[in-house]
Amino acid sequence: MTIDPITLSVIQAGLQQVCDEMDLSFSRAAFSPVIAEANDRSDGIYSAEDGSLIAQGNMGLPVFVGTMQYSTRVLIEGIAAGLVADPKPDDIYIVNDPYLGGTHLMDVRFARPYYRNGKIFCWLSNTGHWPDTGGAVPGGFSASATSVEQEGLRLPPVRLFKEGVLDREIYQIICSNIRVADQRIGDVQAQAAALKVGEERLNELLDRYGDDVVAQAITELRARASAQMTRYVEEIPEGTHSASAWIDSDGVVDEPLEIRLAVTREGDRLSFDFTGSSAPCTGPMNSVLATTLSSVYLAMRHIFPEVPISAGAFEPLHVTGYEGTFLDAHYPRPVSGCAAEVSQRIAEAVFAALAPALPDRVTASPAGSSGNFALGGHDPEKGRDFVMYQISGGGYGGNADHDGLSNGCSTIGISKAPPVEIMEAQFPVLYHHYALHEGSGGAGFHRGGFGLDYAVELRRGLATASFVMDHGRTGPQGALGGVDGAVNKVRVIRDGEVHIPSHLSKEQDIPLAPGDVVHVRTPGGGGYGDPMTRPAEAVAEDVRLGRYTAVQAREMFGVVLTGHSADMAATEALRSATAG
Repeated sequence: MTIDPITLSVIQAGLQQVCDEMDLSFSRAAFSPVIAEANDRSDGIYSAEDGSLIAQGNMGLPVFVGTMQYSTRVLIEGIAAGLVADPKPDDIYIVNDPYLGGTHLMDVRFARPYYRNGKIFCWLSNTGHWPDTGGAVPGGFSASATSVEQEGLRLPPVRLFKEGVLDREIYQIICSNIRVADQRIGDVQAQAAALKVGEERLNELLDRYGDDVVAQAITELRARASAQMTRYVEEIPEGTHSASAWIDSDGVVDEPLEIRLAVTREGDRLSFDFTGSSAPCTGPMNSVLATTLSSVYLAMRHIFPEVPISAGAFEPLHVTGYEGTFLDAHYPRPVSGCAAEVSQRIAEAVFAALAPALPDRVTASPAGSSGNFALGGHDPEKGRDFVMYQISGGGYGGNADHDGLSNGCSTIGISKAPPVEIMEAQFPVLYHHYALHEGSGGAGFHRGGFGLDYAVELRRGLATASFVMDHGRTGPQGALGGVDGAVNKVRVIRDGEVHIPSHLSKEQDIPLAPGDVVHVRTPGGGGYGDPMTRPAEAVAEDVRLGRYTAVQAREMFGVVLTGHSADMAATEALRSATAG
C-alpha cells in the first residue's frame, strides 16, 4: 500500500502536534520555574523496536533530540535482558543516569509504553530539568566535582508509576536524597500527565487513520528524512573541513580543553572525527556519548532546518574519534557541564568547520553558554529552604543575511530565562538590572548579537552561589573575517568587595549574606565578515542606540563618528582608499 503525499503530510503534522501538546501540558502544570517558565524540557515519540526517534515537539530542547532516543533504547535493551522490570499498560519508568543515554543528573527522563491492541506500538518519553537532584551543591552544578556521586542522585531505569499508581517507596527514596523535596511532586505529576496527554492524542490519530497506515507513514517519514539530509550533505564541498573549539577549564584544573574536529564529506557520507580532542578531565566538563552525538545532530539541524526531526535525519551523519577523549565520559567521571556547556562547544566546532564551506548557511558562533547559576539557602520569611536555578541568554552569531540576535536562547534549546517577577516572587532575591550586555557583539560586516547583563541581590537569609558557565577565557568565534564576541564575565560583590571566580565563570559554594550581589554579563555572538566593510550608517545606528560607544565604533569598525553625515562619507572614502 502506498500512502498519498497529503495523508503522509497530515500524519507527520499529527505526530508533531502530539509532541507539542505534551510540551505545553508539561510546562503549564509544572511547579519549577525552570520548567514552567524557562521550558527546559522536551517530549517525543520513539520506536518500540529500538527507541529511535519518530517525532519531537517543536518547543522542546534540541539537545534532547538525540539523548532521549538513546535512553529509550537502553530501557528497551534492559527490559529484553531482564535487567529492568517488564512493562505493563500505564507504567512510567524514570531514569537520569548520564551514562545510559543521558545528559546531566538534573535532566530527569520519564518513559511510558504506548499500547495498541495489547502490544507496545511505540514509547512516549520526556525530559524535565529538575532544579535539584541532591549532590554537593544546591542545583547540582558542582564546579569542583571529581565524581558523579558529588553531583547528585543517579537513577537507573525503574518503574516510578506501576499501572498508573505512583510507587511511594521509590518516590520517598528520591525525595530523601534531594533538596526542597516537597515541591517535586508538582513536577513529577506534570511530567507524568504530559505523557498521558500524548497517549490520548495518539489514540485519536491512530483511530482516525488506522494503526497500519500510521506505522507505514512513520517508516516512510524516516526514509524521506534520511534522503533529504543526504541531499543537503551533497551541498557541502568534497574534502575535509577542520576547526577547534575551546572550553575555559574543567572547573578543577585551570587549563583549556580542546574539541578538535575534522568534518569530511565523501560522496553522500558526512563524518565528524573528534580524534585529538582533550583526554577525559578531572572536573565536570566531560560529555557522555549520547550528548556528544546529539550535539552534532542539533548543529546540523541549525544548518539544515528544513529536514524534519526524525532518526532518519541522522543516518547520513557518522561520528567517530571520540574514544578516549572527554567527549565520551564513563563512570564515575563528573558530567554536570556536558549538556549545558560542552554540547554547545561541540556545535561551535561544527559551525566553525563548515562556515567557509557553507557561507550562506552557517552563522558565526553564538554565545554558547547556558549561564548556569544556582543559588541555594534558607528564606527566613517563608520558613523554608530554596534552590533557585537561573539560565540566561546570549548573543547569536552574525550570518550572511543579518546581524546576530541579541539575548537569544542557548544553541542547544529553546529555554528562556524565567521572568524576573516570577523569580523575585518565589525566591528572596531582587534584580538590580536586567539589560543587554552592550558592546559584546563581535564586529563584522554583520555583527554578533549582544549578551545579557544582570545583577541579582540576596535580600534575606544566607545562601551559597554556584556557577558552571563557559566562554570566560575566549569569546564565541567570528566567521569569515568576523571578530570573536565578548567573553562571559562573572562578579560576586560580598560586603562591598568584588570576588571574581578563579576559573572565571566556574565556582561553587560562594557564601552570600543579605545585600550581596551576583553580577553576570553573558557573551555576545561572533561577527560575520570583515568589520571594515560594515556600512557606516549601520555602525552609527548601533552607536545611537547605545550598543557600542563611539570609541568602539572607531576601534572595531574603523568608523569615526562626530554626528555628521560628511564624516561617515569620509570614513567610507578612507576605507576605499585603504582597500585599494
